[in-house]
Amino acid sequence: MTIFIVLICAIIALGFGAASAWSDFRHLIIPNLYSIFIVATFVPAFLAVTFLAPESTYFDTWKSHILAAVMIFIITYALFFFKLFGGGDAKLLSALALWVGLSGLIPLLFAMAMMGAVLSISTLALRQWKPVKNPTKDSWIEKAQNGENKVPYGVAIFVGAVTSFWQIGYLQPEIISTLASSAGGQ
Repeated sequence: MTIFIVLICAIIALGFGAASAWSDFRHLIIPNLYSIFIVATFVPAFLAVTFLAPESTYFDTWKSHILAAVMIFIITYALFFFKLFGGGDAKLLSALALWVGLSGLIPLLFAMAMMGAVLSISTLALRQWKPVKNPTKDSWIEKAQNGENKVPYGVAIFVGAVTSFWQIGYLQPEIISTLASSAGGQ
């Protein structure tokens, strides 16, 4: 039962991360509800491991997860205040930081930064060469080709989340099997 709850919650969280990335790519908007659902999926997953598999090391301590989310929120809020980061991006990254905790922040941020660099270079290329004829109205591609410095950073955040989920073991079969054995088949 524990494995089922945790895996379903992780897949749903990544699904809302993917929906956020797609929405950001298409319209440069990340709905707040997606970040709320990502946080909401963490709660039952964490509680399932805590109460049904207490000796499992699948998640870090609750303090690690809360601290990661709060740190990221404070930093991204400051970036948002100075118009260097989008509000939807800040909420999405904070929600996913809650999932990965302190141990998953480095893989999350590193992969996010690498993908962000690719997207930034792509934006510059779109501005310079305008390769897309008739881009979707209000899309990233349209705005980039019109000279705006907009980047769909939700895509980069999602790539960072998938990388971090894999790196810290949320999606690795051998780590999931240790969760199963520590839950005693529950």
